[in-house]
Amino acid sequence: MTRVNAPDAPLIDAQKAMQAGDFPAASAIANQVLSDQPAHQDALYIAAVCARYEGRHADAAKWLTDLKATAPDFGRAFQEEGHLKRKLGDVPGALRAYQIATRYNPALSASWTAQADLLATLGDSDAAMIARTQAERLAALPRELLAVTNHVHEGRIFRAEEIARAFLQRHPTHVEGMRLLADIGTRLGVHEDADFLLESAIELEPDNIQLRLDYIHVLRKRQKFTESLAQARDLVARDPNNPLFQSYFAIESMQAGDFETALAQFDEILTKLPDDPATLVSRGHALKTHGRSDDAIASYRAATQAEPGQGDAWYGLANLKTYRFNDDELAVLEKQAGAQDLDQMSRIHIAFALGKAYEDRGDFERAFQAFALGNKLKHQTVRYTTAQMHAEFDAQKSVCTPDLFAAQAGKGCAAPDPIFILGLPRAGSTLIEQILASHPDVDGTLELPNILSLAHRLRGRKQLTDRERYPRVLHEMPGEDLKALGEDYIENTRTHRQGAPFFTDKMPNNFRHIGLIHLILPNAKIIDARRNPMDCCWSGFKQLFAEGQEFTYSLDDIGHYYRGYVDLMDHWNSVLPEGRILRVQHEDVLDDLEGQVRRLLDHCGLPFDPACIDFHKTERAVRTASSEQVRQPLNKSGLEQWRPYEAHLEPLKAALGPDLAPQ
Repeated sequence: MTRVNAPDAPLIDAQKAMQAGDFPAASAIANQVLSDQPAHQDALYIAAVCARYEGRHADAAKWLTDLKATAPDFGRAFQEEGHLKRKLGDVPGALRAYQIATRYNPALSASWTAQADLLATLGDSDAAMIARTQAERLAALPRELLAVTNHVHEGRIFRAEEIARAFLQRHPTHVEGMRLLADIGTRLGVHEDADFLLESAIELEPDNIQLRLDYIHVLRKRQKFTESLAQARDLVARDPNNPLFQSYFAIESMQAGDFETALAQFDEILTKLPDDPATLVSRGHALKTHGRSDDAIASYRAATQAEPGQGDAWYGLANLKTYRFNDDELAVLEKQAGAQDLDQMSRIHIAFALGKAYEDRGDFERAFQAFALGNKLKHQTVRYTTAQMHAEFDAQKSVCTPDLFAAQAGKGCAAPDPIFILGLPRAGSTLIEQILASHPDVDGTLELPNILSLAHRLRGRKQLTDRERYPRVLHEMPGEDLKALGEDYIENTRTHRQGAPFFTDKMPNNFRHIGLIHLILPNAKIIDARRNPMDCCWSGFKQLFAEGQEFTYSLDDIGHYYRGYVDLMDHWNSVLPEGRILRVQHEDVLDDLEGQVRRLLDHCGLPFDPACIDFHKTERAVRTASSEQVRQPLNKSGLEQWRPYEAHLEPLKAALGPDLAPQ
């Protein structure tokens, strides 16, 4: 999400000057701010608008280029670009800019109206009607809700929440107000609130399709796949030939593990929309997860041929890890990377795909530049800070003491079912999961968000003003509450299981909440998947994650995070009973597979089974970046992949420190 600058007095004066039509005065103020802060988002925007009104079109284009580089998902920047290109007579360029603007900020009514006018001029009456309908819908919104929508899409999420809550206090059954507040809750990770709001809104307007689409999204976030699938099935029952409804049904079927239904739905959509790139990409994801790599490649490639700028299709190929781009594909990738009208997420996807393509050719200098660009662009969209990470980890260490565990011992749910595999992403956890899931007594599931959601819930609504409420609240919770939380975890994860007595939960970030896990599930098994720091951090840096893992998009951030992880794990090992956590070093697994398999099974109380040695033969859905690698016999090709990039990795080494990084 775009980082916004705090409003300041000079720019307020500039806005007033613009409203009065005094563009030279507003421009002078903006330029003065930019002389001290060249990347000031609001000043760049004002400078661009003023330059357009004054007829300084080259200056306007320059300011917009700088603005989009500073705030790549700022919808108003693209709206202003549309105005400029329209003024210069570039109708296709203007239309594309307006379309990108409404993708980043659907509340920009001027962009919808402009699209409607341009599409009508081009003879596309159906698309023009859709755009005009969107503009009319926004015009009908209460002023407060239009402001909420703008604040949400311009990064001012807490201001949006404040206005939305105040509006709903006056209009408690306003459905669109409820929907917007639910959207804010989802963005803040408060999925329980979003779930309740949308369920209530649907009761008021059961035929509101947007509510149901949002509700499916929230249910999926909460891993309530049975309920989300039921909602998607209801939509298809309403209109069996609607491609949008079919797509939702396919995705929910895939999430529920029914790949045959998902693929059948995608294929049916493609009979009506044979070159639809989004459907081809989704179909590729389903095929990859299902283990049908060749078919996944064909689907991704079809998407790139239908739309060369479909960045997630290119990254889908790169993320197979085993795929190699040919020379023609590399040429298309390079051309698309330089395209002026590429949306920001596609630009990020293509940068990471280019990094993979160059790396496979041994062109490590260009590979690093591509990975660095992809990370830089992605880093602009996240709000992660190392300082916040340290504060969270320090809170865990100060609160989760031997006294806490002694006072709350034995009060949780006694179920031994879960096996938590945690640590950092790209540390070998998928391999450990595949080994364990090959055992007949273990179900391999997903990176389950249940523990993270529970921690978020325990923080409560005062997560900004009282950041340490969780884990401090663990001292205050009665035994029956701890037991109930453990029982809820067991019950809420049951949908992912196939009937084996044990199951894996491979959410890596759970290492931050081992104290909570120990209290609510004292008999659960915990495995710390660890990998050489440089290998782990470099592998994370060149991986574009579907969501989360926001610390990976900077060498400095990822190095500090690894160091913080090691320090926190040292804490857990010092305050919990000896042997409570089993550390499994990835390199040891590569050196002595059978020995490490036996260690794993002993820790989990499982008898040895040779299927765990032949883990690559196990057929199951694998959703992580290592899905293709764990379907192959063990090899050491992943060791020291950072070495060719060493000249660029000083920031990483400095963040890791001399005890973790090679000198």
